[in-house]
Amino acid sequence: MSTDAARPTVDRALWRTAFVLVLGTFMATLDTTIVSVAMDVLVDRFAVSVTDIQWVSTAYLLAVVAAVPASGWLADRTGGRRAWTAAIAVFLLASLLCALAWSLPSLIAFRVLQGAAGGLLPPLGQALLARTAGPDRIGRVISVVAVIPLLSPVLGPLAGGAILAVAPWPWLFCVNLPIGAVALLLVRRCVPTGPPADHRTPFDLRGAALLSPGLAVLVYGLTGLGHGPVPPIAIAVGAGMLAAFVVHGLRTKGVPLIDPRLFTRPPLGVAAMALLVLGASVFGTMFLLPLYLQRADGQTAWQTGLLLAPQGIGAAVGSLWVSRVVHRIAPRTLVLSGIVLVALGTAVFTQLANDIPDAAIAASLLLRGLGAAMIGAPVMTMAYRAVAPAQIPRAAGALSLLNTLGGSVGTAALALVLQTRFTARGPDTAAAFADTFWWVLAATVLAALAATRLPRPRQNPPAAQATEGAQR
Repeated sequence: MSTDAARPTVDRALWRTAFVLVLGTFMATLDTTIVSVAMDVLVDRFAVSVTDIQWVSTAYLLAVVAAVPASGWLADRTGGRRAWTAAIAVFLLASLLCALAWSLPSLIAFRVLQGAAGGLLPPLGQALLARTAGPDRIGRVISVVAVIPLLSPVLGPLAGGAILAVAPWPWLFCVNLPIGAVALLLVRRCVPTGPPADHRTPFDLRGAALLSPGLAVLVYGLTGLGHGPVPPIAIAVGAGMLAAFVVHGLRTKGVPLIDPRLFTRPPLGVAAMALLVLGASVFGTMFLLPLYLQRADGQTAWQTGLLLAPQGIGAAVGSLWVSRVVHRIAPRTLVLSGIVLVALGTAVFTQLANDIPDAAIAASLLLRGLGAAMIGAPVMTMAYRAVAPAQIPRAAGALSLLNTLGGSVGTAALALVLQTRFTARGPDTAAAFADTFWWVLAATVLAALAATRLPRPRQNPPAAQATEGAQR
């Protein structure tokens, strides 16, 4: 148990701030998956192939990954609230342009702009919220806010299917307009200004030339593995650029976009590993399971969405519970318990070849949602408490990047594994999916091993001491 048994009070003003900031995260993460159910519609609308239309999703993801590293510098340079407001405005403009797209190339271009703005919203929002809440209250607030990225893989396809049932495809993007308008109207009233850094640092041009393109090239290569000779070359080039960035980040006398030294400071290194694996597990499962339900189990898109809903319910319930106990139960205990629940929920999917009933799938997803909520918030709470307030924007960018990267890399890796298992299993499609879920379970075990290195309660100094020490 934590030595701080008293639960800090979170006033209405802070909850209003959290509500406004979470609107940006909700839009950005929802747009990652909302178009997944519209691929057939877009193929017919623009008269293109399925291979070409996949770039509507891939372009958004690549832009998100490329934009996240710049979030910390933008917050330092212009102030957190101003940067967040500008990102919302650009995201809304890009959403409107996507709805008005007249061809596939125009839609892809506007999705790149939308993804670039959307990639900035979660880290900027988290940094603003962490600074406003302070170390004593961040655990309660972040446990509620962190549920949004866990819900988006579930809500995206469900919302997309519901919209397409009553409206044409442009409304997949127009739905962002009223949400963003509310955020813009409330931001000045409800969100305190995040001051710029005392000493404005120049933009890390060399780091930006290595990190953002390197990430985009790496993710592009991973998503295209098994489709010609270009993806392996892209993976090698992307990995080389990232390695060069790490060397640059360690040697530069200036401030890099993402400081590699951040991850050498306990518990940030272990926290980063946990978020990386959590992203891979959540988004990887949300990639595999809908495919299984529709291809091997014969479910419709709407039935699939409903069957996936328990994971969102579990995440919502878990986040509310965590918000009440995060200051009374050691983060290490919460994280390890959450990983156990995720592992138990994943283990059921390794038996898909045995015709698992829908009720068992729903129960497993409920467990996974509960477990995921018990991992993300405590990990981010520890991470934000471990850095000085001035470093929070860059730490938020680093953690958001790893979670996004975990989701994209994990999904790409599982897609490759699934393809190899299809080849090995032949017509036994369910067995191929079951084999692939063993890899998801292995990643969860890896996360558990990393989480055992999180500090025990007696090793975790009070937040005030940690902050004071970081400022010296």
